[in-house]
Amino acid sequence: MAGLLLDHIYKVYPSGVQAVTDFTLDIQDKEFIVFVGPSGCGKSTTLRMIAGLEEISDGDLIIDGIKMNLIQPKDRDIAMVFQNYALYPHMTVYDNMAFGLKLRKMPKAEIDARVKEAARILGLETYLQRKPKALSGGQRQRVALGRAIVREPKVFLLDEPLSNLDAKLRAQMRTEITKLHHRLATTFIYVTHDQVEAMTMGTRIVVMKDGFIQQVDAPQKLYDYPANVFVAGFIGTPRMNFFDATLTGTKSKVYIEFEGQKLELPKAKVDTIINLEDYLNTGKQVVFGVRPEDFHDEESFVKANPKSLINVRVDVVEKLGSESLLYCVFADLNESDQIESLVEERVQLIAKVDNRSTTSINTKVDLGIDLIHTHLFDKETELSILEGEGTKAYVPVVELERQAKRAEEEAKKAAELEAKLAAKQAAKEAKLAAKQAKVEQPKEEPAEKTEE
Repeated sequence: MAGLLLDHIYKVYPSGVQAVTDFTLDIQDKEFIVFVGPSGCGKSTTLRMIAGLEEISDGDLIIDGIKMNLIQPKDRDIAMVFQNYALYPHMTVYDNMAFGLKLRKMPKAEIDARVKEAARILGLETYLQRKPKALSGGQRQRVALGRAIVREPKVFLLDEPLSNLDAKLRAQMRTEITKLHHRLATTFIYVTHDQVEAMTMGTRIVVMKDGFIQQVDAPQKLYDYPANVFVAGFIGTPRMNFFDATLTGTKSKVYIEFEGQKLELPKAKVDTIINLEDYLNTGKQVVFGVRPEDFHDEESFVKANPKSLINVRVDVVEKLGSESLLYCVFADLNESDQIESLVEERVQLIAKVDNRSTTSINTKVDLGIDLIHTHLFDKETELSILEGEGTKAYVPVVELERQAKRAEEEAKKAAELEAKLAAKQAAKEAKLAAKQAKVEQPKEEPAEKTEE
């Protein structure tokens, strides 16, 4: 069993692309850590650096107290499950799963017991004598997972192992992997872009964007207390609704104004705003975030919360069985705004209501907002301005500095290029002018010969 420390890890490719920047994370023994983020955020690259398949450009990787930067992958006692299976096509399922154990000269009886136990867990008992070409994509992925399970290593690395499975099997495998983690009591590092997998499996979640850690926390805390706009919008389905807003009123009675609406914030929410005086009546914009489930159309809520109502027109109703989604626009918008609202996220909102809701399409309704559970972010920095939100977060200050530095470098390069082009153009014009002057210069008449 082992813990890991990733200490200021960087990955820079020869082309200059910086895939991972200042990645620092202390993973405790027996933790189930999930890396989640959009494509290209650096999560798989980080996993491959831990496995030894990518060279670490800077920083230290320490596993069980030993620095692993220059240790060969085979000597790290790590098992990795790849997204693209990576099976030996000429071997049977049994041999694929047993191959790593045979290389370690393990007794045949123990190899057989481990392979059959893994096959039982993964539902592969009837496929042990088949070759990969005779298996479906989902079955091949399970073989790849079984090959890691039989190793019983210090650390399991899983790179989107369930992406090729159907929905039913994916749900079953999520449960099996979680049970496997508890049974083996070892460290798991799991990469996915699926929020459901991240929220249901991880003890802690690492949210990444553009190679930077955005926030690290337990799943529910990450959902309830996002550190910035990106985390708030990425975690949760449907995504959080965002509105540009301003704060007005007095310290005892604060209103939030957005899209022509004006709502009074509960005192309990106002008391958590950091540096309220910087935003109150200053015109400085904030981002007002409301999760879809915090909109309510039930009569009891609407009557009990008259100060939290907004009037909207329902454009689309999606009945999902256990719940209903209402796609709405603000009722006081003119026709042109209503047309644009179909693509404008700041105007359109999504409400998740009870499946018994009677709200229908093309009707105007009052929606109540559970204001105590709403979120506020600074418009410029996109960081939360509420106390307790993102308390264990890596806020993207470094990212902002990097963006500013990149903009400065790009401006410098653009100026140098412009100067170079200008000099080249000037030289070209000078050469053309010299040539033109030579052409226009009058030729000297040859001197007349004198007769002797």
